[in-house]
Amino acid sequence: MLQSKMRWILKEDSLGNIESLAQQLGVEPLVATLLVQRGIDTVEKAKKFLKGKDEIHDPFLFEDMEKTVSRIKSAIEQGEKIVIYGDYDADGVTSTSVLLLAIRELGGKVEFYIPNRFHEGYGLNEGAVRHLHEKGCSLMITVDTGISGVHEVEIANGLGMDVVITDHHEIPPVAPEAFAIIHPKMAETAYPFHELAGVGVAFKLAHGLLGYFPKHLLDLVVIGTIADLVPLQGENRVLAKEGIKALQQTKRLGLKALYEVAGVEQAVITEQEIGFSIGPRMNAVGRLGDADPAVHLLLTEDVDEAQELASFMQDTNKERQEIVQAITEEAIAEIEAHKDIYGGKALVVAKEGWNVGVIGIVASRLVSEYSRPVIVLGIDKEKGIAKGSGRSISGFDLFANLSDCRDILPHFGGHPMAAGMTLSMDNVNELRTRLNELAEEQLQEEDLVPVTEVDAECELKDISLKALEELQMLAPFGVGNPKPIFVIRNIKAVGARQIGGQGTHLKLTLSKDNETLDAVGFGLGSVYNHMSQEPIISVLGEASINEWNNTRKPQLMLKDLSINQWQLFDLRGKRDIVKYADSLQKDVCIVSFQKDITLSGYEKEIKFFDDEVDVTNKNVVFIGLPSSLHDISSLLKKGFPKRIYAGFSSHSSEMFKTIPTREHFKIYYGLIRQYGPFSLREYSERIRKWKGWSEETLSFMTQVFFELNFVTIENGVVGLKQAGEKRDFSESPTYQRKQSQLQVEQELLYSSYGQLKDWFGQFNNEEN
Repeated sequence: MLQSKMRWILKEDSLGNIESLAQQLGVEPLVATLLVQRGIDTVEKAKKFLKGKDEIHDPFLFEDMEKTVSRIKSAIEQGEKIVIYGDYDADGVTSTSVLLLAIRELGGKVEFYIPNRFHEGYGLNEGAVRHLHEKGCSLMITVDTGISGVHEVEIANGLGMDVVITDHHEIPPVAPEAFAIIHPKMAETAYPFHELAGVGVAFKLAHGLLGYFPKHLLDLVVIGTIADLVPLQGENRVLAKEGIKALQQTKRLGLKALYEVAGVEQAVITEQEIGFSIGPRMNAVGRLGDADPAVHLLLTEDVDEAQELASFMQDTNKERQEIVQAITEEAIAEIEAHKDIYGGKALVVAKEGWNVGVIGIVASRLVSEYSRPVIVLGIDKEKGIAKGSGRSISGFDLFANLSDCRDILPHFGGHPMAAGMTLSMDNVNELRTRLNELAEEQLQEEDLVPVTEVDAECELKDISLKALEELQMLAPFGVGNPKPIFVIRNIKAVGARQIGGQGTHLKLTLSKDNETLDAVGFGLGSVYNHMSQEPIISVLGEASINEWNNTRKPQLMLKDLSINQWQLFDLRGKRDIVKYADSLQKDVCIVSFQKDITLSGYEKEIKFFDDEVDVTNKNVVFIGLPSSLHDISSLLKKGFPKRIYAGFSSHSSEMFKTIPTREHFKIYYGLIRQYGPFSLREYSERIRKWKGWSEETLSFMTQVFFELNFVTIENGVVGLKQAGEKRDFSESPTYQRKQSQLQVEQELLYSSYGQLKDWFGQFNNEEN
């Protein structure tokens, strides 16, 4: 058996008619199933989802949009200095660029300002507001930030600056008294879509300013939208879908240079390249220093500058990866070394010197490792503060729970699944205590096991090339419209092997009813040692099209797998049995049938057959050989293991010795009758050479004859007894032991894998 790492939750079946929908849309049933699972259960809904054109809404439905557009146009006409105040992540950088380009297009005098994460922190800060005022700014427009800046807006108002806030983060109980607020979640707004990214809100303002749908800005909009992990539904889906097309055709020198250093092929770019290649590189500069280079990259019209900035971002991203890895390892070491502190349902881990620009990524990794809400904090002892980021799990609203701790969090913001914060270093322990109390109230033990929602349970034949090609109609995939997750149950895994430099990944072929499907599991290489030969498994994963040497074929990207049947691992003749025992750690039960056969490092843990041994539902390693099949069968009848590691071995084998036949016994009996009595010491060697028998063979036959009362043996002289009743060789204890040992070796030592598995399987009540 092999337990899955996640809980597989199959989405509830819809009442929609999948077959009818598939026929009316002209798609495979699998595609129709996925549409229905996403609540798209009619032809009208499906066409709207797949085309999506009517999801673009009038920007003037936003509360304060008309007021904002009027104020900005007035500033442009009056030659006022306008400053776009952005955030330092990919969403903030693209938001800044979008609005700056729109205002420049109208001839405005506009600059941008992005605070330094380390010196100023997240969001508006009083120092920056006063600095911009001194530089002549009379209109400040925030993008992807500002909704929590009550004090800073008050300062700006006092200085005579107008502030327009465009943001999408959670609205605090008290909003700033800004000149205008463009926010999709404001209670007063009539805007129908509430899940725009920061760049989406900035784009709507650009749309309102320019008076037309600014399609030329979509290549920037899609980066921030996907990188910020907003739901790819409704208007976001349209912006992302059209934005990907724009990225495939963009002429922006900076983006083209970034493609080159990141190894991204422009013509086939998808949401995956944005999320895992472009977004991280754009985020990296703001994580380790100033985010300004990312904005300059998007705006530059100079080839040399574009290449220089792209190279800088590439190098910065590599540095960021190294820092993330180092901090993650330190955090895990801290948690593992102090289980008394970190044994609760929420983790708050802090250390001096941790780079606060990357600890959000570290928090995400710790969530994956420990499957519980995590906050990671970097401590600045000189300032006496801790800055950090948090990530959460399903069932624990991080923003809401942090809101209950506002008295010790002077500055924080975020979403249900992610948040950033600053607090006094003296309150770190208090925050840990409170969050653990809240988590204890809200989370059950099963909530700490990662959950994966399964879109469909299907057969191998359903994962066809045609179906996968049609699945692309559902793209782009992301939050709110995830890549479909499939489960395929009870299929044979063939040719499993580890791949990658360190054997980090797993590759195998799934087989059932003459259908096959290649499968790859990145990061699942360690599972290989827990899979027996061609086991029957169930798998969970994403289906994709593998293109290689002009050949296109379906494949499954494994996320998890399970084996619900007992497994047999054939370790006969292997020298690395200890490796398998080590991999099982505390779950291993080692049984030896011979006291002179042991396992290095496990001498104290070994149980011998004559002990009271129970292998029920355990991972048992058998070493040595039992004296009879009855010994091991009686053990298995008491209870059957989850896994059997057959490490059977013997110092000497009966199978390859000369086993006397009835003809051998007949010849030897005739010699004794003709020449006996005779001394074995004198005639043994002569007889053996004459007949080609071994000494052991001759001794064996002599002992059998003696036990059956056919001969006498006195002082080494063997002679024939008077004929008595006929007796069978099987009545001899020596003959019985020999036959029993031969049977043991034949069944357990020299049988094929299939034969050995069948032999063990007869004792498994679940199979019989």
